[in-house]
Amino acid sequence: MRIEGADSDTCQYKVDFGSIEWQSPLPGVRFRAFVEGSRRMRLVEYTSDFVEPDWCAKGHIGYVIEGRFEIDFDGQVVQLAPGDGIFIPPGVEHKHKARVLSDIARVFLVDDT
Repeated sequence: MRIEGADSDTCQYKVDFGSIEWQSPLPGVRFRAFVEGSRRMRLVEYTSDFVEPDWCAKGHIGYVIEGRFEIDFDGQVVQLAPGDGIFIPPGVEHKHKARVLSDIARVFLVDDT
């Protein structure tokens, strides 16, 4: 995907999420993703129907735009609300599952592919 304002000799600077198709890997979650190299930026929308089937051991950096949810770190639960940042290092020692506490939660995430 080309980013607006970029040419073949320059870095790509702008991501137009509105032009990216939604993907829905599981019920209750959909996202628009831009991938460059080994990094991925996602605009993610969760609904209260979302159930994470397995523990996630990937790292995530993000920002809560709208809604409330909690992340269970194998018994340690952290609640997040609009304006909160997220920093989860990769690895099994940081395994986690999310649960939406509002009707919808919108989050911006950056992670490795």
